Amino acid sequence: MAELTGLADDRALLGRTSTAERVADILRSRIAEGYFPPGTRLSEDSIGGALGVSRNTLREAFRLLTHERLLVHELNRGVFVRVLTVDDVEDIYRIRKLVECAVVRGLGQPPYAVDGLAAAVAEGAAAARARDWKGVSTANIHFHRELVALAGSDRTDELMRSVFAELRLAFHVVDDPRRLHEPYLARNRQLLEALQAGAGPEAEGLLGEYLDDSRRGLVDTYARRVAEGGLGTR
Repeated sequence: MAELTGLADDRALLGRTSTAERVADILRSRIAEGYFPPGTRLSEDSIGGALGVSRNTLREAFRLLTHERLLVHELNRGVFVRVLTVDDVEDIYRIRKLVECAVVRGLGQPPYAVDGLAAAVAEGAAAARARDWKGVSTANIHFHRELVALAGSDRTDELMRSVFAELRLAFHVVDDPRRLHEPYLARNRQLLEALQAGAGPEAEGLLGEYLDDSRRGLVDTYARRVAEGGLGTR
């Protein structure tokens, strides 16, 4: 049992790691919701005090989110919410198209379990009626997370959770969220209807066009904001 001796020494790490992951989950959600916009410096004292966690736990959470490319550590300056470059946005969409289209292509025979997609479409419609364009954005992310979940792969879900969180960093610097997000309400519904009808190949085609159009629209808008506001420098 000598090989287990070292594990006993690591027992204390279990609670700390679990706490750090929970803190990372909280901060990831806050970043995604825009409470900490891109470029914001995160204060260890303020956040640690608010959450009631130790400096070491918070630093581990920061490390996890830095690994996910949501935060960046600058020597002698601190930890900041990352500001994406235009190339980052392009790369996010390359990953999205590779993964999301592959998920739809691999669905197999219908019927497909699309209740989560239908709920996200309804969520987006309700947010639009309330003219809550941030809510429309959130519903859109929920739609695509549910789409990825159709693969039934925890690894794919985890990968895309980080990708979608990073995408939200770009959304937060868009100056006209209605113009960006509103067109995809109808397109999400089109995708849902194709999948409800069991038309996998049609759905994949719609999704590919959707992502190409979304990429062009966001990249154009983001590039303009970079030019106007000096974004993408961190």
